[in-house]
Amino acid sequence: MIGDLWALYRACFQMTIAGQLQYRLSLVIWLLGLVIQPVIYLVVWQTVAAGGSVAGYTAGDFAAYYLVLMLVNHATFTWIMHEFDFEIRHGFLSGKLLKPVNPIHFHLVDNLTYKLLTLIVVGPAALVLALYFRPTLNPSLEQVGLFAVALVLAIALRWVVEYIVALAAFWTTRVNSVNSLYFTVLWFMAGLVAPNALLPGLLQQLARVLPFRYMVAFPIEVLLGRISGGAALEGYLAQVVWLGLALGIYALVWRAGLRRYSAVGA
Repeated sequence: MIGDLWALYRACFQMTIAGQLQYRLSLVIWLLGLVIQPVIYLVVWQTVAAGGSVAGYTAGDFAAYYLVLMLVNHATFTWIMHEFDFEIRHGFLSGKLLKPVNPIHFHLVDNLTYKLLTLIVVGPAALVLALYFRPTLNPSLEQVGLFAVALVLAIALRWVVEYIVALAAFWTTRVNSVNSLYFTVLWFMAGLVAPNALLPGLLQQLARVLPFRYMVAFPIEVLLGRISGGAALEGYLAQVVWLGLALGIYALVWRAGLRRYSAVGA
């Protein structure tokens, strides 16, 4: 079974690489968005913190946060909510359902392939920006290792949660409203707009309970040394618990959605 999946992933990887290279302009646009958004927030918060600090973040700390955010968001983000809706409306999902493996594997390979392909640009871009903004970032080897664990769990958690959101397309054609609501909550609770430490007290408490923080902000905080010891263990536990819950919810929603699904196409 593992060998068959490996062969499938390798074949899909090759096909997806070829497909992505056919849309070079789209790749450039996506890359600009990935780089420009965190840089804008970085400039804003560095300006606010000029000569001082905000919630314990100096200008250098903000630079470190948003440059690491650029890489973490690149590693964790998905577009499955838009892709899944498109496949249902145009009948492409039907072809994938006829294959002997769950369509989630095809979507996962597509996502990972894009990230590997664009990392050769995002990585150097982050280094160039680091030379300009001079982030305060000196992680120990232990912090890097703990960050790697948190990042892997964050990738898995965000993938499953957003796949669940995508499955709403089985029940409604108004998925844009669902997606907009999801991304609004994500941007604030996951630390994409600002570090969670800058949120009001009640929202900080809510962020610790909901899964969004553990998809993006938590790995960044680990690498920056802003969380350690018992608090870090609590964060890892939250990632594992939320991932387990998300996998269970996905299995239930997927089966229910398949029973409701009817193929359509252009």
